[in-house]
Amino acid sequence: MISRAGPAVLYDFDVSVTSAGAAGVAVSAWRPCLDGVVEVLHAHLTGHAYPMHAHDSWTLLIVDDGAVRYDLDKHERAAFGDLVTLLPPYVPHNGTAAHPHGLRKRVFYLASDRLPTDLIGASVDNSVFTDPSLRRRIAALHEVIGQPGEDLAAEGHFAEITERLRVRLGFPGLPERLDRTPARRLRDLLEENVVPGISLDEASRLLHFHPAYLVRSFTREFGMPPHQYLISRRVDLARRLILAGDPLWSIAAGSGFYDQPHLIRHFKRILGVSPKAFSKG
Repeated sequence: MISRAGPAVLYDFDVSVTSAGAAGVAVSAWRPCLDGVVEVLHAHLTGHAYPMHAHDSWTLLIVDDGAVRYDLDKHERAAFGDLVTLLPPYVPHNGTAAHPHGLRKRVFYLASDRLPTDLIGASVDNSVFTDPSLRRRIAALHEVIGQPGEDLAAEGHFAEITERLRVRLGFPGLPERLDRTPARRLRDLLEENVVPGISLDEASRLLHFHPAYLVRSFTREFGMPPHQYLISRRVDLARRLILAGDPLWSIAAGSGFYDQPHLIRHFKRILGVSPKAFSKG
């Protein structure tokens, strides 16, 4: 879902855990409102060792501090530093910190249908790989997935991540030559929905292009991803409303932002001043 004017639900707390136990485990987990991601988990482990277990989802893991050792398909593996780890569904694995000071990790659990089941074998053979660009994209998704009003940014990052994972595991990727037409048609859709917003999945259905193809084509054509374009247009609209004399309390909803803090953050990022300072000027 893309953020829309007025209140919106970012998290569904049916799955929500925060704990700290004697074994030295601190965990925060939740289910975000992003199709294809069934759980987000941030953990700091210093004494706990996961026994052999399995998931019905893909486990996409980055380690921010320390290292983790695990067994997958009777082979010992490790994840640390800039590496990206992808564990397949239904294949048992375990896990423990490789150093006494423990580890910090961030995990996305992806719905099993987000990657072809044909890639499970490839993921078992190659569960860890170096891809700085992909790791940055994963980290960026972790940053925005918890921020109200940043749904389109999350969708864009997720589309690029899943496409990159498919390529990494040997699945044919998007064509190198990108058509300019879908980029311009997506821009028209964004222009028609500056305030209410439109999800990337909905745009993909309307334009009949893969979400990752839309993001990549748009970025190459206009020099910014779709979510940045939409935010810039909402800031532009907010400026018009300020200059028209609208009260500041109504401008966030009137220009498509989730709430006033969401408006203020992006207004200052783009213009260097807050909406209040801009109105006085």
